[in-house]
Amino acid sequence: MESEKPILSILGGTGKEGPGLAMRWAKAGYTIIIGSRQAEKARNTANEINQMIGGNQVQGLENVAAARQADICVLTVVHSAHREVIDSLHDALQGKILVDATARVDYRKPLPPAPPAAARLAQDWLGENVQVVAAFQTAPSSALRDLDSPMPSDILVCSDHLEAAEKILKLAQDGGMNAYFAGGLDNAIVAEGLTALLINLNKHYHVKNASIHISGIPGDGRISL
Repeated sequence: MESEKPILSILGGTGKEGPGLAMRWAKAGYTIIIGSRQAEKARNTANEINQMIGGNQVQGLENVAAARQADICVLTVVHSAHREVIDSLHDALQGKILVDATARVDYRKPLPPAPPAAARLAQDWLGENVQVVAAFQTAPSSALRDLDSPMPSDILVCSDHLEAAEKILKLAQDGGMNAYFAGGLDNAIVAEGLTALLINLNKHYHVKNASIHISGIPGDGRISL
């Protein structure tokens, strides 16, 4: 393990998106904590990930304990649980970076949500001592778990905190994803809307991995601070 790598906690990490992100970052050498409301469920998911990747650097804890032990937290809960989970983690997240992957889209009737963005709401609820970054809303969960194929979707990263955004761009790239800074938190509402479009594309064309690609930008999308 490289000592300079931050410890990552994926909160609500037992669903569709969390395990795929955990697999990618664990394979890249990061220490991962899967968080869940139920510690046993988190441990079971962590054990499954360790077996799939042939490692032992993923552990499972209850959400609050997972958040307290991490340097960077990634929130991957369903949108209906967004406010409740953030409120329960308010104190544990202080002084940390929170990556909010929430897209407030109903998969049964996918429509773009109204502003403000979920990540903007999270920033308002948590206060200025937490650096919120919006990312990974458009990453197909099935593609995240497929470590043998190129990631089909580029990642949009939005934050009011440029240094925090830079760290998340690095995380995405370490996980085999192309990532690009797309402006402040209010812009994250567009990423949520794109999620609705991608779901509709998947349904209409009977596919799973409809995705977005950014063109016309040289380099790897890193910010020049």
